[in-house]
Amino acid sequence: MHVKKSVTFVSMMTICLLLCSAVSQTAQPVATTLSPEEREAALKLFQTTHDNFLKSISGLSQKQWTFKPAPDRWSVAEVAEHITVSETTIMGLIQHPLMQSPAAPEKREQVKGKDQLILEKVPDRSHKAQAPEMLRPTGRWATEADLAKVFEDARKANMDYIRTTNDDLRDHFFDHPAFGTLDGYQWLLLLGTHSARHTAQIEEVKADPNFPKE
Repeated sequence: MHVKKSVTFVSMMTICLLLCSAVSQTAQPVATTLSPEEREAALKLFQTTHDNFLKSISGLSQKQWTFKPAPDRWSVAEVAEHITVSETTIMGLIQHPLMQSPAAPEKREQVKGKDQLILEKVPDRSHKAQAPEMLRPTGRWATEADLAKVFEDARKANMDYIRTTNDDLRDHFFDHPAFGTLDGYQWLLLLGTHSARHTAQIEEVKADPNFPKE
């Protein structure tokens, strides 16, 4: 009797192991997330551009803050507003329409090489572009301090997202008007380099011969 029970137990265990093996072989692959190297590169980009932007707008007088080199050019205040509005808008795009779209790993081939393209082309001020209406400055913040606080809070939240997300950013895509199809990670790179591009624009305003001395 004891032997029979033992055989039955062994048989049940064997069946269980076979079933588990079958489930393992037919299970869907686990979604990939960012590699440690990708996280580190994005965080470094976001920290550097955060520091450079805040340094570029620090200590300006009201005259310097609102000075326009020409009627059709933006002031430091307007460029800074564009950077800050973009910080929340682009991240919202990543987290909602992009990540809510179906995963499409077959599109990876379309975006190959675009990481480096973004890192090189976006900060290049020799290529001009028009900001979409929703990202244009409208005087949302009265002072540099108000704007800087909003930017810092948004950038911190975005860096926390990069640091902790398990989103499969490489398999979700959204089109950009200049670069075409980009994956979620490339949109993060675009957000960081966008800050760099417009921080350089702020420095151009400050280098204007008519920029107020104080």
